[in-house]
Amino acid sequence: MKSQITSLSDPLWQDVLQKIRHDIYQLPEYIALEGNRSSGIPEAIIINEGERIFFVPYLLSQYEEDVFDIKSPYGYPGILLSEEAINSPDFVHKAWQEFRDILYQKGVCSVFLRMHPILNENFEQLFPENTFTPNGKTVSVDLRIPESELWSHTRKGHKSTINKCKRLGMEAKFVPLLEYVDEFTEIYHETMARVQATNVYYSFDRNYYRQMFEVLEDKLHLCVVEYEQEIACVGLYTEVCGIVQSTLGGTRDKFVPLSPGSLETDYVRYWAHRRGNNFLHLGGGIGGQEDHLFAYKAGFSKLQHSFMTVRLVVDEVIYSELVEKRAKSLNVPADKLLSSGFFPAYRASI
Repeated sequence: MKSQITSLSDPLWQDVLQKIRHDIYQLPEYIALEGNRSSGIPEAIIINEGERIFFVPYLLSQYEEDVFDIKSPYGYPGILLSEEAINSPDFVHKAWQEFRDILYQKGVCSVFLRMHPILNENFEQLFPENTFTPNGKTVSVDLRIPESELWSHTRKGHKSTINKCKRLGMEAKFVPLLEYVDEFTEIYHETMARVQATNVYYSFDRNYYRQMFEVLEDKLHLCVVEYEQEIACVGLYTEVCGIVQSTLGGTRDKFVPLSPGSLETDYVRYWAHRRGNNFLHLGGGIGGQEDHLFAYKAGFSKLQHSFMTVRLVVDEVIYSELVEKRAKSLNVPADKLLSSGFFPAYRASI
């Protein structure tokens, strides 16, 4: 079994991706972009035994001297396994232990990974018990079915809304991102303010979208819905290995009652189907909850996936010490941090 920590510039990163089905979130260009946005160091651990490959991309952060933690970039990078690895549970168990050993030697205290709902489906059957934490469900449109069946998988209320949008003269279309980046940013921030999103979502700004386009190019697509010579809503989508991801977007406040986003999703799913993709992943509810946002997405498809995370304590002694120190600085009991649901608990702010 061979293992190594690799950087973005190492051609081995791309070599591995050519052998394993992946999404936008594992591309070195995307992880470099996220590293700049969140001040993390992009790395990946590759463990292989012949054609059996275990691959984990992440962002490394220094918490204090000689203590580090790692997390997934925004989205669902998860863990990638080659088909040969998936068919070899013994390899997966050995690779997982090797992964933990590498991180321990590196001084990593904790690991937070967002698993990919589609690419990592049923991984809990391959890994040691309690490796993953359930975090709700996500929804995707199954594009493997005949195009004629997409409409029949749509909730009645959504059908009515889509038809209403068409009768009003709304038009959905894909447009060049750089030509619409100002309107996209404005609508996105207006939406984040309306839903009272946390400040982290405001780090997606004009400069970020321009950089995103520079590195992703034809893998990135912007859909807009026009109504009465205005942009009513926007949606940014990625397309890699047969998976179309709904990433960032929003609706102008004054058009919210008309639900132009329903027409956007309807348009994109047919577009994605005709391009030969397998899934249009719409995501889940806020914080993984089965809330109104989840219910809205579920109205477009019956296909749902489990969204899992890895919340791994690599060094339990150091982790406990850091939680105690953080609790004292906040003047709260350590148990309050540990029960907050935030991971790692020593980064919680209560």
